[in-house]
Amino acid sequence: MLGRTANNIYWMARYVERAENMARLLASTYHMSLLPASDRNGIRQWEAPIDIVGGREDFLARHGEVSSGNVIHFVALDPENPNSIRSNIRRARENARATRQDLTSEVWECLNQSYIEIENLSYPKVVDQGFPEIFDWVKERSHLFRGAIYGTMRRGQSFTFCRLGTFIERADNTARLLAVKWTLLTPNSTKPMAAEDYYRWGSLLRAFAAFKAYREVYSGIIEPRKVAELLVLRADMPRSLTACIGEVARILVNLRRDAPCTRLAEQIHARVRHSRIDSILRSDIRRYLNDFVVRNNELHGRIGHEFMMV
Repeated sequence: MLGRTANNIYWMARYVERAENMARLLASTYHMSLLPASDRNGIRQWEAPIDIVGGREDFLARHGEVSSGNVIHFVALDPENPNSIRSNIRRARENARATRQDLTSEVWECLNQSYIEIENLSYPKVVDQGFPEIFDWVKERSHLFRGAIYGTMRRGQSFTFCRLGTFIERADNTARLLAVKWTLLTPNSTKPMAAEDYYRWGSLLRAFAAFKAYREVYSGIIEPRKVAELLVLRADMPRSLTACIGEVARILVNLRRDAPCTRLAEQIHARVRHSRIDSILRSDIRRYLNDFVVRNNELHGRIGHEFMMV
C-alpha cells in the first residue's frame, strides 16, 4: 500500500475515534455538572474538556469565560477549533474522499452522511434538542462507521491501518482523560468521599462505556482504585490502556514483526501488562498516564515514519 493511502486511512479512523471521544468527554462533564458543586468546582469541571482538547488561549480569546454553553460550542461545533467534533468529522471525510477507491461504499456513505448532518447543526438547534442528544448522535455515528468497517471491508491493509489508527487514538484518549479527571475527582486524603463523589466516578465510567463492566467485575460501591485498575490494566476492557496497546502491538506484528515501531509497541505493552495498580498509585498515577501519552505519541511518530513516510 502507498504510504499516502495508508496515512489517509489511518487518520480517517483517528478522527472518527477522536470525535466519539470528545462526545464522551462532554457527556461525562455535562452529567457531572448536574450534581451539587461549588461555583469554582463547577468551572473546573468545564475547564477539563478545554485542557484535554487544547486551545485554551484560543477559547478564552473568543469566548471570554468558561461556561457550559461556551465549552460545548467550542468542543462540539466550532469550525475554527481544529479539535472540535465538527472539525474531526470534516477531516475524517476529507481523508476518506482522498482514498475512496480503498473503502467500501458503506464506509464512505456513513462518513459523508455524518458530515452533512453535523454541518447543518447550529448551537441553537443543539440547545433545542438537548445536549445529550448531540452526544449520543456522535457516538452512534462512530459505532455505525466501525460497523461498516468490520462488516464490509476485506481484511487487507486498508482494514489494518484503520484499526491501527483507532486503537492509537483510543489509548491516547483514555490516558489523557483519566489523568485530567483523576485530579478533579480524587478526594482529599483527609476527607471521606461524599455521596456525590460516587456519582461522579460513575459518570466517568460511563464516559468509557465501562459502568456495566465495573459492576460485573467488582461488587460493592465504586472505588477510585478499582476504576483505575479497570481502565488501565484490565485486558478485557476495550478502552483500557492494556487492551488498546495490546491491539496495536498485535497489528504491528502482523504488518512487520521486525520493524522498530513494532518493538516499541511490544515494550509499551509489556510495561503496562506487568504493572500493578498499587504500585502505579504509590508512584503517582498522573505521572504514569502522562508518560504513557508520551510513549504512545512516540509510537505514532515511528509508525508514520516507517509505514507512511511522514
